[in-house]
Amino acid sequence: MDITRVLIVDDNDMFIEMATFILNAAAYVVESASDVRQALLKLPVFLPHLILMDVQMPVMDGIELTRQLKADPATRHIVIVAFTAFALQGDAKKLQDLGFDGYIGKPLDVMTLAAEVRFWLEGAGSVRANRFVWP
Repeated sequence: MDITRVLIVDDNDMFIEMATFILNAAAYVVESASDVRQALLKLPVFLPHLILMDVQMPVMDGIELTRQLKADPATRHIVIVAFTAFALQGDAKKLQDLGFDGYIGKPLDVMTLAAEVRFWLEGAGSVRANRFVWP
């Protein structure tokens, strides 16, 4: 059985702790990074299948890191799901155009987070291509 690895990149420690607890309970292996610099150090060692990426962080935001990862042939296959509390109507399309594979809104829904991650990792490609936001 393959172990599915999720990297959480977010500057909110409480969110990281809660999301890690939920995803560990769902049998995902989780690492976290509180900024882009830490994420860049963990990526080549941890090799995540999916990244939950906070959009707004200090120094470099999740948008810039997503652009870098999607431009690199070695990392473009990683599923990157935007995670933000600041999305407005129409922002989902903008995030998709920036290279994100999906979008999950904050605040965290503890009842559905594991299912949302599973959807972005395992959902049929045709379904995911037509759904940018969690069904």
